[in-house]
Amino acid sequence: MSCSTSCLAVRPRRVARALGALAVASLLSACSGWGAKLPDVSFLGGLVTPYKIDIVQGNVVTREQAQALQVGMSRQQVRELLGSPLLASVFHADRWDYVFTFRRQGQATQQRKLTVYFKAEALERFEADELPSEEEFVSSLDVKRKSGKAPAMQATDEQLKTFQERNAAPAGTQAPVPDAPPASTSYPPLETPGSVR
Repeated sequence: MSCSTSCLAVRPRRVARALGALAVASLLSACSGWGAKLPDVSFLGGLVTPYKIDIVQGNVVTREQAQALQVGMSRQQVRELLGSPLLASVFHADRWDYVFTFRRQGQATQQRKLTVYFKAEALERFEADELPSEEEFVSSLDVKRKSGKAPAMQATDEQLKTFQERNAAPAGTQAPVPDAPPASTSYPPLETPGSVR
């Protein structure tokens, strides 16, 4: 075999590799120009959006809790009712701020604030944004819940009778007898009396 035939056999492999590398390079250079031609991902019409978790920060204070506040309450009583304040400043020792923020994808950010002012150790006054009731707050969190009448939590006599009929044992069978308790086994003590560790 001469050099010319062996060299010809090697050349098609080299040519194929070179053509493959050239094709990959041209595809990559073509892809790099797409970013300038497309405005951003929003051209897909919102079909592809990243998932963002709900972010809840601060203390939830409901209308019922704010209504329970009374002038003259001690700091401890306020803390037991509302929880620890989100902001308690050294420079404003007689002021506690309860701030709540809720962020959910596709909805406006909810932010509420309640400020409690003390004189000495007693509640003097408080200021609050419009606060939701506990039921309103929970329903705003549960977006999958369908509004409507809550199901009855107690069975009627008819429902109990139907249940007993469906689950009654057939006439020829007896109720299963529970197994006998296992025979008591005796185990040696973990330590022998008088042994030293």
